[in-house]
Amino acid sequence: MKVYHSLEEFKKLDNAIVTTGTFDGVHIGHQAILNKLVEFAKTEGGESVLITFFPHPRMVLQKDLSIKLLNTVSEKIAQLSKTGIDHLLVFPFTKEFSRMSSVDFVRDILVNKIGTKKLVIGYDHQFGRNREGSFKHLQEFGPVYGFEVEEISVQDIDDISVSSTKIRSALIDNGDVKTARKYLGNFYHLSGLVVSGKRLGTKIGYPTANVRIEEDYKLIPKDGVYAVSIEIDRKKYVGMLNIGNRPTVDGQGRTIEVNIFDFDKEIYNLEIKLCFIGRLRDEQKFENIEALKNQLYIDKENTIKIFDSLN
Repeated sequence: MKVYHSLEEFKKLDNAIVTTGTFDGVHIGHQAILNKLVEFAKTEGGESVLITFFPHPRMVLQKDLSIKLLNTVSEKIAQLSKTGIDHLLVFPFTKEFSRMSSVDFVRDILVNKIGTKKLVIGYDHQFGRNREGSFKHLQEFGPVYGFEVEEISVQDIDDISVSSTKIRSALIDNGDVKTARKYLGNFYHLSGLVVSGKRLGTKIGYPTANVRIEEDYKLIPKDGVYAVSIEIDRKKYVGMLNIGNRPTVDGQGRTIEVNIFDFDKEIYNLEIKLCFIGRLRDEQKFENIEALKNQLYIDKENTIKIFDSLN
């Protein structure tokens, strides 16, 4: 898959089979569209092209909203590289671009810059200034500019109304990683750097790695304790993760800390990937450290049960 970060980098194709959208999370609805895109490209002897956008339009047009995304740019590129598409254009979304009319977008970008011969869109897709463009508009533009339009029906997306917004709500409101997995088609994950902490976990027999997420727009699930799989230097481990303020030890500020089972290596400043397998409980304040240790023992046992159930 070739990746481009501007139109200037892209060389017009003879037979481009194209789709567009933000594709945050690359969930199963997105995957259905991309599968069709790749299929059309193969059967029609063309090249598949996905035009996606960053920053997310709501980050530009509604700055006060502080939207959190399921993917960082690098995560999205990594996921899309597995779909079989030939070209990925990460288009810089700006206020100026948002004012472009639907007809200008079709003529100037899709046709003149990309070389679109078939446009594949999801159910109820809208685009252009004030979201004025629709499937009906595209059907009208197609004969004028020499391309076909293919709409993926909602039935082709497993009869489920899947949206990135629903997945975000499940994770933020309830820490519902099972629903997220169902709609994403894989486990939701975070990637970050291991940084130094106060080493309080070590003192009570449950050492933790403190994880810093560099991208402030990346969605962090609801505070609580989770069973997670961990990847460091391409090796995988099992552990339990706490997101929150650590009220029992008077923690200051929200942290992400993971206890990796049967692990004692030095990993400061290394990249770590955390996959959310199950939610164990809410974060809570215990009467004393001994009560916290007892609960952590139970959490570990429950984490092991969750992983055993996967086998």
